[in-house]
This record gives sequence, structure tokens and C-alpha cells, in this order.
Amino acid sequence: MNDTRTNAGVDRAADVRVGVRTRTLSEERLRYVRQLGATDVFLDHADTEEEPDDFNDRDGSETVAVGRDSIPSVAELEAARERVESAGLSLAGIQSLPYSLYGDIMFDRDGSDTALEQITTLVRNLGEADIPILGYQWNPRGVVPMRTSPVRTRGQASATAFDLSELDDPDALAPGLEREYTESEFWDNYREFLRTVLPVAEEAGVTLALHPVDPPVLESLGGIPRLFRNVENFERAMSEPPSDNHGLKLCLGCFSQMGEDVSEVLRRFGDRDQIVFVHFRDVVGTVPTFHETFVDAGNFDTVDVVRTLHDIGYDGVVIPDHVPKMAGDDDWRHRSRGFTVGYLRGVIDTVGSE
Repeated sequence: MNDTRTNAGVDRAADVRVGVRTRTLSEERLRYVRQLGATDVFLDHADTEEEPDDFNDRDGSETVAVGRDSIPSVAELEAARERVESAGLSLAGIQSLPYSLYGDIMFDRDGSDTALEQITTLVRNLGEADIPILGYQWNPRGVVPMRTSPVRTRGQASATAFDLSELDDPDALAPGLEREYTESEFWDNYREFLRTVLPVAEEAGVTLALHPVDPPVLESLGGIPRLFRNVENFERAMSEPPSDNHGLKLCLGCFSQMGEDVSEVLRRFGDRDQIVFVHFRDVVGTVPTFHETFVDAGNFDTVDVVRTLHDIGYDGVVIPDHVPKMAGDDDWRHRSRGFTVGYLRGVIDTVGSE
């Protein structure tokens, strides 16, 4: 089993580490991450077109392209890992697959077989390169709205937001769709994905990590079912079929958007050894209206959540996600990301000393 996950039923000390997600592996970026005291890096795919503008890292250079017809070789992945390690960091995994790679599988379109071949090749290559995690989602990023108009939060920092009332017709078919899809169809297509990819991941020693749809709660948007919108559907995903190499990219912000008690969610999945890594972010409000905010100013109590991670013996990485844009920030939000890393490290160290 991957050593970045908790061991259910085992009483041991927690080891909560702080990492970052980044598209660039430039020497300057890696040096900055190390200076922050972060320990782990998750590589973002290179496709910025499917991301809302506020989540882009458009200036990213010296990256490893991951996408449709762009699967890095073992040698390329090993070189990336060695580059990260030379900066005193660990390349923990790939943050997520782009929709351009898994979309045909989701909709069972022509090209799904090719996409499955490319994803299984990526999994094998990750295993050979000793990179343990592949994050993914079942969420048509760039096809249906993920955010609406941004808002201003503390000190006039810019934060992304979602307000369902800003969408003229949430049920109107998304661009490129000729019909609505049913939830049953999407579950069938998702099971086919797991049946194909999970055995390869198990053989390669790679752990798949599933992220919620964002925004969650909504059953469909643009004629597209939103499978991973609630806790119950995550439990179903973990059982179709169950595997030690499949777990959650547990996004605290998404569960906060659902109105869930995020500490209870952590206990629920942590007790089952199903937390691979954690997106540590928060929002104000819940679906259908919410906005991102600083990690110390959202719906949940950050200190209580870190205590929960400690209590469940979480041995893994938490990473800042969707940070607000502060004065002087670059496109990666280096200042806001630095604040978040420092804040989390302080809370983690304090809770660990209690």
C-alpha cells in the first residue's frame, strides 16, 4: 500500500505534510516551494484551457505535458522526479488528468478505447518512475461553468465564486452535446474506466485519487450528470470495485460547499483507509451560492480539521487549492499560496505538539 495513506485500525502518530500543486518545475519555482517549508509537489497537467482563468498557472514553464496524445515516457517522468528531488522535495504524483484525456470515456464516445490505452500507459509509466499517485476527476471542466463572477474577500483580495442564479439556464445542453445523459449511463462508463485502469494501477503500485465535482450537490448541469456530488456517491465509487489502490483526493472545499461537517467526512473515509491526499481549502456559503476565501476565514475551523487529521493518524500530504489573489500575486498566486502553506504548517506544528 502507498505509504502516503492512513492505515485503518492502526494506532500510530500522524505525519501531516504540506505540499503544493504546480505546472512548472522550474528551478525558481521549486526553490520557492522549498523555502516555504513545503515537502511535496503534485504536478498539474499542462492544459490551461479547461480551467477558469483564476485557477491557471499560465506562466508555467519546464513542465511535463500530460494530456490527450501527450503521455510522458518513463524517462521524462524520472527526470521530473529527479529534478524535484534535487530541490529537496518529493514528487508525490500527478494532480489530475485533464478532461481532454478522459472526456471520451465519460461520454462513451469514439476515442474512449484510445483514451483508456493512454491512461493505462501513463499509470504504468508512473509506477516505473516511482511516482505513487495519479489524481483524477469525473467532471467536464471547461464544458460546463465551474465558477461565475469573482468576488472580493478580506482586504479586497479577489476570490472565485459560484452563484447558480447567474446562469441563464442551468439545464440547457452544454456546447457540443446533442442530448442529455442519464446518471445510469455515467455510472456504467465510470465502472468501465475502473475495470480497465484499476488492475493496471494495482500492478504498477500507483494509487488513483478521485476528486469531487465542483460545484457539487447539483444532480446535473448542462445535461451532464454530476456523479461525485455527495458523500454517498463517493462511497459507491470506492466499492465499484474496492481496491487498496483507489481512494480520495479529499477536497475539503468541495465538502464544505456541500454543507458537510468536513471533520466527520475525514473520519468517515480515514477510518476506511481511503484518503490519498487532501485539498486544504474553504469557502463561505454552500451550493447554490458560495465563494472561495482564505484558509482561515471559511465555513469550517481549520484548527479543528487539523486536529481531526491528527486524531485519525493521517500520514500524507495536504495542499493549498484555489487560493484568493492577493496584491502583487503572479498567475500562480505565489503570495497567497505562500501564506496558506505557512498558516497550515503553523497549525499542524501546534496541533502536533499538543
